[in-house]
Amino acid sequence: MGTSAALPGTVAWAAGPPSPYAFAADAPSVEGSTSTADAERLAPGATYRSSLPVEGAFSYRLDLDATSTAYVAVTAVPPPGTTVAATEGMRVSVQDGNSHSCSIDTVSIGADRRPRPLTALGTRDASRAGTRCQEAGPYYVVVERIHKEESAPDAWDLEIATVSEPRLDQAGETNAPDVWDSVSPESVTGEVRRRAGGLGFATATSVGQGAWRDDILPGETLFYAVPVDWGQQLHANAELSSSGGGDGVVARALTLSLYNPVRGYVDGGGVLYDGSQREAGLRALPPVAYPNRYAVADRVSGMRFAGAYYLAVHLSEQVADKFGDGPFGMTLRVGVTGAPKDGPGYVGESEPRGVFAVTGSGGETVAGGDAAGEGGGDGGGAVGGGDTSMKLLAVGGIGGGTVLLAVLGVWVGVGRRRVGVGG
Repeated sequence: MGTSAALPGTVAWAAGPPSPYAFAADAPSVEGSTSTADAERLAPGATYRSSLPVEGAFSYRLDLDATSTAYVAVTAVPPPGTTVAATEGMRVSVQDGNSHSCSIDTVSIGADRRPRPLTALGTRDASRAGTRCQEAGPYYVVVERIHKEESAPDAWDLEIATVSEPRLDQAGETNAPDVWDSVSPESVTGEVRRRAGGLGFATATSVGQGAWRDDILPGETLFYAVPVDWGQQLHANAELSSSGGGDGVVARALTLSLYNPVRGYVDGGGVLYDGSQREAGLRALPPVAYPNRYAVADRVSGMRFAGAYYLAVHLSEQVADKFGDGPFGMTLRVGVTGAPKDGPGYVGESEPRGVFAVTGSGGETVAGGDAAGEGGGDGGGAVGGGDTSMKLLAVGGIGGGTVLLAVLGVWVGVGRRRVGVGG
């Protein structure tokens, strides 16, 4: 992990022990500025490294046209072992030249009170007519720490990923679907195959329909990428094995979070752990459709395009306090149902190219199938890297930005507040 010198009014990368998060390889560094006058430009379809200190709001610039929708995902990684509070977190907003907010997304550590990757998404949505932030020109991504007096002064490393979505060739439905199959399906059964998870969005392991086994350490977050096409529904749950020893209860031990192809949070679930096997799952999600974006709920609006959807499985560091250092067995069960449909007609290409497509390295459709190939083995394809049996044309992502607490079987959402700002 490299470092760079900080210029006046800017912040460079954080130094310290190796990060448990796998950042995108060869991502160039970009420095956040305390003044928008010096804000460095983020190119569409690119991924960057940066850093966020405990104090101050830091800006980056986007140069946007009047018709494309822009997404900027920011993943913050607190250093291992650093002190964090439950309400500590990060706020990401996109603003126009008059300081009008186009979107605001806030994420926090939550009840776990241990360092973990956090992801927030900034958006300039050009698909909503009659709202602010529709003009061409410079926009600013503003990233700010939310902290308490007892917070550690360490800077947090950042991964910043941008995506540009072109406009449609003709106007379509502007209301989210009212009716869809909202009954949660049964868990996927059958042969369990071993597949090692990635440690970041850029290294997420490609999986499809099936049951996938890996070992997970307390404090670790594993990432998997699932291709989901237009018209298809995604179902997933993660099972933590029994410990075979130890004693006590960890209130939010295992969490499963879902992010869409631009790393926007969709849904998540968490469960307590008392040493016996436990399962965290997603709620029923709608089929992927362009009009889903007009819904209010994240789990509907997030299912707005085809591509690689990211499953992040996190095991609380507190599990080690009561049940040992592990590793612990984890089984991820993934279902993709429904026949693929034609997507909306875009004018031009997305940046990165193909991020809203579902294809394999040979151009074949892979959504709903075994994305990582037949057979077992310990490998598994990492999205965007390595010699894999399947490579998704997808942007890398983010991890662990939302926390959900499950106590005595009741899910309680904490840690996220997203605001879409209209006209």
